[in-house]
Amino acid sequence: MEHLNYGAIGNCRTAALISSQGSIDWLCFPDFDSPSVFAKILDADKGGCLGITVADNYNITQKYIEHTNILSTTFTSEEGSFEVLDFMPRYKTGDFNDHFQPPEIYRLLRLKHGSPHFKVNYNPALNYARGEVKHKVGPEYVKTYSVLNEKDTIYLYSSLDFDWILNQKEFVLHQDEFILLSYNQKLIKIDKDRVELEYQRTRVYWLNWANRSKKYTQFNEIIERSTLVLKLMSYQRTGAVLAALTTSIPESLSATRNWDYRFCWLRDASMSIETLLRVGHEGAAKRFMTFIHNILKSKNDTFQIMYGIRGERILIEEELPHLSGYKDSTPVRIGNDAYRQKQNDSFGYLMDVIFQYYLYFPGSLDEIEEMFEVVKNIIKTVIEDWAKPDKGIWEIRGKEQHFVFSKVMCWVALDRAVSIALLLHKDGFAIKWKKEADTIKNDVFTNGWKEEIQSFSQTYSNTDMDSSLLLMEAYGFISPKDERYKKTVEAVYNSLNYKGLMFRYNNVDDFGIPASAFTICTFWMVRALHVTDKKEEAWDLFNELIKYSNHLGLFSEDLDFETKTQLGNFPQAYSHLALINTALLFADEAETSQFIKP
Repeated sequence: MEHLNYGAIGNCRTAALISSQGSIDWLCFPDFDSPSVFAKILDADKGGCLGITVADNYNITQKYIEHTNILSTTFTSEEGSFEVLDFMPRYKTGDFNDHFQPPEIYRLLRLKHGSPHFKVNYNPALNYARGEVKHKVGPEYVKTYSVLNEKDTIYLYSSLDFDWILNQKEFVLHQDEFILLSYNQKLIKIDKDRVELEYQRTRVYWLNWANRSKKYTQFNEIIERSTLVLKLMSYQRTGAVLAALTTSIPESLSATRNWDYRFCWLRDASMSIETLLRVGHEGAAKRFMTFIHNILKSKNDTFQIMYGIRGERILIEEELPHLSGYKDSTPVRIGNDAYRQKQNDSFGYLMDVIFQYYLYFPGSLDEIEEMFEVVKNIIKTVIEDWAKPDKGIWEIRGKEQHFVFSKVMCWVALDRAVSIALLLHKDGFAIKWKKEADTIKNDVFTNGWKEEIQSFSQTYSNTDMDSSLLLMEAYGFISPKDERYKKTVEAVYNSLNYKGLMFRYNNVDDFGIPASAFTICTFWMVRALHVTDKKEEAWDLFNELIKYSNHLGLFSEDLDFETKTQLGNFPQAYSHLALINTALLFADEAETSQFIKP
């Protein structure tokens, strides 16, 4: 079975996925969450792509230009060789730190030697391939528009002959050429000099950005690549970070667990900010904090687990039955109904983020006061709701239950609120909230710990295991030295580890039993083993896990237990955040302890 062998490129406004064969199989214009222009990844026949086709005797290799988000695909045969450089322009302009980041994608074809032959497969399918498109060839560009809506247009510019492109005639490459696909008509002349300038400016931008990252003695390359991927997934205009660039890549083939991840989950927020700060990217963390600040404008606002990338609250979910789905896994969904769900754990992440705001980015006095009103409002909700059942971290769409991890995160919300109150010298609130936090902790120790299995369990009413229990230590709820935590790590490992990877849980939910490994859970297990003094096992598990990235070092949400191929939406921010944090356990140690492996 094929991997998700794609490279991601983007400019913090939108992004594209390019296959290992050099075909753009996923692109949304003008923004990340806009309708697709190419969606071959979701329907090989109808979805549309922009491919470079060569004869079977060509060898194709792919890599990122070092320290950048520019993708290089090289086509080599006896008759010649050429490289395709794919990028979306991104660089700073003017004195105000503004960024040039138009919705457009460049394909720079560079001749390396000989006279290579190729065809261009230009097959756009606008608006998720909902309806026919037509091409209008002009002297400067090909305008492609939707028959259903003629305002829905894109523009193709190229140094290659337009008719030859549209008729898939074979080209012989004698010199460097280019293709530019733009959402907007260009107001400047697009020629080879301009394309080269856009390439160099974008390259310098990424080199400068990567250079600001902290460097590490071990795993530096994979930490840097993950940081670059996370940057790709941030929406410049608001600071939101997407969960993934795609929709409906299934968690397991032929199953129905297919969701749209082009939204911003608060769960990923605290981890994202913390991780970006750790690796030296305060600016990205600050922008994300601004996004959080903007969605919590009023002390009367209700809280959701997720938002649109502009802060939208309503994310209507619909199915696209005309698309056959990734490897025929239907349905294809856009929008995400999970925005309606009640997940008590989300308050914990949110408060963790707000605590970081007070620590690292406190604003003016009025902003600090505004945020404290939000803190009080959240805590009021937590105190009212923590003892009630909910859907849990995994957004299980069945009946609500008393999930242990949800209770732990309610404790986190109160614990961080206590710290905030102490920072602001509001001792009365700190005392009151600390008392409530202690009540929750006692409740979890009483009802969540099961003597008969010598472990905490998934819910108060069952004895099943859940990988989220591993995070009890990471969020400071329990000491790694506590025997109950050590035994829980052991029980989770014994119950959920299968062929070297971790289930989220393996009891029946509303869709049956999960059939794939959740990538992040294996990273959590690495940390849990590490902090409970099983450092050798942690090291071995981590080194095994990083082998399962794709050919460019990218991770999706899930892995197939048997084949270790990637599944789920891609690339997945949560997986890359966990990869960075886990790698830092070892990278940091290289400087501070004797535990160094060759």
